Amino acid sequence: MPVLPDVLDYGLKVVFCGAAAGAKSARAGAYYAGPGNRFWETLFRIGLTPRRLAPDDFRALVQYGIGLTDLIKTQYGRDSNLDFDDDARESLRGRIAEYEPRVLAFNGKRPAQEFFLHPVKYGLQDETIGPTAVFVLPSTSGAATGHWDETYWAALAVYLRRLEDEAG
Repeated sequence: MPVLPDVLDYGLKVVFCGAAAGAKSARAGAYYAGPGNRFWETLFRIGLTPRRLAPDDFRALVQYGIGLTDLIKTQYGRDSNLDFDDDARESLRGRIAEYEPRVLAFNGKRPAQEFFLHPVKYGLQDETIGPTAVFVLPSTSGAATGHWDETYWAALAVYLRRLEDEAG
């Protein structure tokens, strides 16, 4: 059983992917529910949602073309305590290949590095998953405060708007 349900649909602009649900999110049954997490505020600040949503609103993101998932669906907690394995990688690859969002955006370097099995830098990656572009973003977790930089999140929003403009 997944700790949190995927929020996926066809035709999404972006799917955000963390390593796994945090302990507070698992208890709340909602994505990015920790009090220090910047996810919901950042989505609003960069213009991907028209208002600041709350963690309980996570299912409503599809109306804005946004999806949510995690690399590891059956565990929760700190990245350092997670068991990253090939099954998790292949499962994520399969979900992204099926739904083909325009962008898969990793919320943090760790899930991206565990997925690709090599170091990554923030920003747009050279690698894709089929037609899906991949972004790596600084983690919104309160535990990652020292690495926070909204610049990459804003660059993602600009990239998504450019894709929409090109699509017509």
